[in-house]
Amino acid sequence: MLLALICGFALSQAFRTVAAILAPPLQRELGLAPQQLGLFAGAFHLAFGGLQLFMGMGLDVWGPRRTVLAVFPLTVVGALIAATSDGFGSLLFAQFVIGIGCAPAFLACTVFIARRFPGEQFAAVSGAALGLGSVGLLVTGTPLAWVVEQASWRAAFVVLAVLAVAAWFAILLLVKEAPQPPHDRAAPVGPLAALRGYGELFALRHTWGILALATFTYGSFLALRGLWLGPLLVERHGFSLVQTGNVVLLVSIVGMFGPPLFGRLDPGDRSRRLWILVGTLAVAAMYLAMAFSRHAAFDVGVSTVMSLVAGYIVLQYADVRAAYPSRMTGRAMAIFTMAMFLGVALMQWLTGLVAQAAPGLGLDTYEAVLGAIGVLLAGAALAFRLLPAPPRAPAP
Repeated sequence: MLLALICGFALSQAFRTVAAILAPPLQRELGLAPQQLGLFAGAFHLAFGGLQLFMGMGLDVWGPRRTVLAVFPLTVVGALIAATSDGFGSLLFAQFVIGIGCAPAFLACTVFIARRFPGEQFAAVSGAALGLGSVGLLVTGTPLAWVVEQASWRAAFVVLAVLAVAAWFAILLLVKEAPQPPHDRAAPVGPLAALRGYGELFALRHTWGILALATFTYGSFLALRGLWLGPLLVERHGFSLVQTGNVVLLVSIVGMFGPPLFGRLDPGDRSRRLWILVGTLAVAAMYLAMAFSRHAAFDVGVSTVMSLVAGYIVLQYADVRAAYPSRMTGRAMAIFTMAMFLGVALMQWLTGLVAQAAPGLGLDTYEAVLGAIGVLLAGAALAFRLLPAPPRAPAP
């Protein structure tokens, strides 16, 4: 059942990183400016992240299977709208619709794992799920680049629509809802009760440090892998689209091993937050190093290593699970996931603005973009370190 849910998550991964391959042909055919590319990539994550609270409520009331089956068809609708788009406005709308359709995909996996697996297995199983879901990143490497070169960027959206239909049927046929315990059925599930539950989370001081870091960690990785890696290789180093796709494929394959690796290496509650801090600063340093690089091999090598190191993000999920009592786990995961994906939208929008402004300031576009990501990530690490930490053993 978890593997079937991961199929939906994998398609979500593909849709959220499609801009890295489609950016060059979209610039040529529709004349998109860098700022528009940032908006195009960010629209998905704005819709995805903005709906996490509502998806968390849906998962609590109806369960992962019914929630995903009800919403995921919008990915197909959005992909077909994108494939027939004749301008930036319709393309942006399509991305927003796709983001809504994908909104429950990953949260459904984390809630499923939290409910069906023992607590001590959460980091390892979540890491494995993230690694397997990264198969979606492989699709937006060489395979999608080949489709674009042989047909068009519109054909790429059609291919993704077909794969989304297959994922929906896998969930329909294989996933079953777990029976709710009697005390859960008796619990109030109305909108006001749910909103009060979220208010309880925001009242806890340690929530803010967790959210500050969540806003920028995954967003930093997706800013490169999901948007700027393709243009960087094409414009800075003169790679062809298929060569770029090969690099993206390599980065994606290596990245598949990061979450399972860090899930297995999880040091536990006492040291986990230190690992998260060190991992964040290491990735920030890699971005700053790439900003001032002018060597293709260096940029490819650092991007590849970064995709492995970014697997430490799975430790943030374990940190969230340990930071709140079990009765708050679902809501805590929802606001954490919301922060992550709103952060992706924010990061891609901000880097689009930076890319647009850089030439006028006499700066190299990619030096400015990568440098900005590194600085933002370092700032988030500082906030995580200085804001209050959660108690080590929250009361049930």
